[in-house]
Amino acid sequence: MRPLFHPSVKDVSVEAILHALSDPVRVAIFAEIVGSECSRNCSTFLRVSEKEIPKSTLSQHFKALREAGLIRGERRGVEMRNTSRCAEIDQRFPGLIAAIVSAHNIQSRRKPRPSNGSKRKAASRSPKK
Repeated sequence: MRPLFHPSVKDVSVEAILHALSDPVRVAIFAEIVGSECSRNCSTFLRVSEKEIPKSTLSQHFKALREAGLIRGERRGVEMRNTSRCAEIDQRFPGLIAAIVSAHNIQSRRKPRPSNGSKRKAASRSPKK
């Protein structure tokens, strides 16, 4: 197997972090890893925000988080264990990760807005004369 790529903390950029966390599934995965006291198995996240995530898609999400420098992945047998690199990133960009995770947690606690029937209706066409 190929070794996993983990950028050094000096190579981590704000742009890479923001890009990796711009996806709602990735930010949910990352927030859960940050909130955990131990490493998390990839298959823990087969269901994120009430959505089922295919394993191939999940692998791409973890790759994006890993290459942005947000997590460290470690193979243990057939499992991939993931831990947050918050402490390292916080030394480079103090408060950035805490602010993003806090904003995500606030946003995810909001209740969905009730539908007011504003779904788009198909345009009715009058017959040609």
